[in-house]
Amino acid sequence: MGELGRIHQLLVSIGDYRLAINLEVVVMTWIVIALLVVFGLATSRRRSLLPQPIQVLGEILVTQLYNLTEDALGADLARKYAPLVSALFLFLLASNWLGIIPHLEEPSKDLNTPLALGLMGFAIAHWAGIRSKGFKAYILEYFQPIFFMMPLNLIGEFAKIVSISFRLFGNIMGGSIIILVVSYLCWNILLPPLLYAFFGLFVGTIQAFVFTMLTVVYIAVQVK
Repeated sequence: MGELGRIHQLLVSIGDYRLAINLEVVVMTWIVIALLVVFGLATSRRRSLLPQPIQVLGEILVTQLYNLTEDALGADLARKYAPLVSALFLFLLASNWLGIIPHLEEPSKDLNTPLALGLMGFAIAHWAGIRSKGFKAYILEYFQPIFFMMPLNLIGEFAKIVSISFRLFGNIMGGSIIILVVSYLCWNILLPPLLYAFFGLFVGTIQAFVFTMLTVVYIAVQVK
């Protein structure tokens, strides 16, 4: 149980400040990126009208995510944001599944990863809103329905970042803690593999989908 709170950090001093970098998260994130690059190359290589199974899998994922994006944003915006949505979902899915592999950890169980993705979605959604409505109309929405509601409207927008980030972080971290504790109690006999399948595959997939769809919804709310 000693590894439960152990974090391998790289400390970098910048003037009077000290920057702590979680080395495990950095390494695991690059592993996820490498896996996605390999998957992308495998699905796009030797494409044909009679596709191989991996090409079929890639086409199904992209097609379904494109259709979901089109339903939320419309055909014009879907062409712009569907690649982002697909990349976000596949990154989160691979990150949440990575913990199933022995000696590897999920990058998404570190709060910095979902928080960074939440901030990215927040920035993209509001930038899309400004481009769609114009800056004046965008700002005026924060004073609706009455002008003194502006602080509450701002808090509500920033609360979306906290909500979407902590939901993903809490589910992935909670699953990892449960698996670790039960593994020590049951000596890795039967129950822990079932927990890996549940929290890694099922919960990991659901949370990746929820995070991605919430990001799409946030964009849709801003542009409409």
